[in-house]
Amino acid sequence: MDAQLKKGFLELLVLAAIKYEDSYGYKIIQDVSEVVDISESTMYPILRRLEQQKLVVTYNTEFNSRIRKYFCITPSGKERLMEAAREFQELKQLYDYILR
Repeated sequence: MDAQLKKGFLELLVLAAIKYEDSYGYKIIQDVSEVVDISESTMYPILRRLEQQKLVVTYNTEFNSRIRKYFCITPSGKERLMEAAREFQELKQLYDYILR
């Protein structure tokens, strides 16, 4: 898969992983790893980028005497996911035509 295309999908996978429930980095890695191999060195820059784009916000919570940073999808992040779903439908039509 093209690296730029994969990069965009990774961002969408992260947004999808936190669509219904806030989560922290390691858990997001575990969830996303169900469909694609991803390392911490790849995940954390994605999370920072999503935060800079205001697609996620963060907050800290204490867990087992440590501070854990949680990521929460914003309305803009949810809109990005819906936009991606629309784009997928358009792409699917093109692929269906190519593959027929």
